[in-house]
Amino acid sequence: MQIPNIVETDLSFSGWLDSRAATNKIVAHHVGGANRDFSAAEIHRWHQGQGWSGIGYHFIVRTDGTIERGRPEDKVGAHAYGFNRESIGINVAGTFDEAEPTAEQIEAISMLIGWLADKYDLPVTQDYVCGHRDLMETACPGDKLYALLGDIRGKAIWYQQN
Repeated sequence: MQIPNIVETDLSFSGWLDSRAATNKIVAHHVGGANRDFSAAEIHRWHQGQGWSGIGYHFIVRTDGTIERGRPEDKVGAHAYGFNRESIGINVAGTFDEAEPTAEQIEAISMLIGWLADKYDLPVTQDYVCGHRDLMETACPGDKLYALLGDIRGKAIWYQQN
């Protein structure tokens, strides 16, 4: 099992963050609105500006494939209404309604999902590894990233096994 390199961001959250008791889903997202390489710190400031405790996603995958820590992994996220208490949110930096994620992002999210699925004993299927739109009415994670989720799940399984 290959363990991804996760850059610790040491973000400071305002208010209390509840601990997540279960992990039953891994949810893929995109930033939306602007196709650029958002950092965890930028999203953190943006979410705090919305009155949240801080970044709602647990991980950010940058365009060069760097994985940054967002919300602490053991805390309830703020990324998929109705599923936050049981899921981990991964945001792939960019807007994938028309743009394509980079090859580095695809490899990084695949490795991250493989590692998380192994860690939480989740099968790498659409029921457990999904796009935000699978859980609620939204365009997220964009048509281009969503179309690649089957390939990403396949690569995640490979990373789990090698």
